[in-house]
Amino acid sequence: MKRTQLYLDDDLWQALHNKARCDGTTISEMVRQAARERYFPNLEQRRQVMQAFIGTGKDRPGIRNPVAYVRRLRRGERVERLGKA
Repeated sequence: MKRTQLYLDDDLWQALHNKARCDGTTISEMVRQAARERYFPNLEQRRQVMQAFIGTGKDRPGIRNPVAYVRRLRRGERVERLGKA
């Protein structure tokens, strides 16, 4: 687990503090849960989407070796991206 710091306005902090006290939890746990619900709403649904995505490009014409294809796309750009060219 990583530690982070949030700045909350007084009204929001007070509302979260009251809710946490009523629920017998902490503001930190409420924030973690809210982030999970907002950004990762349904783990099973995400898993199904990722499973459906796997292999979608396998029949794409012209890409027999995906590793070589990606390396060819990246060739020569790394130094330029780093600003050392």
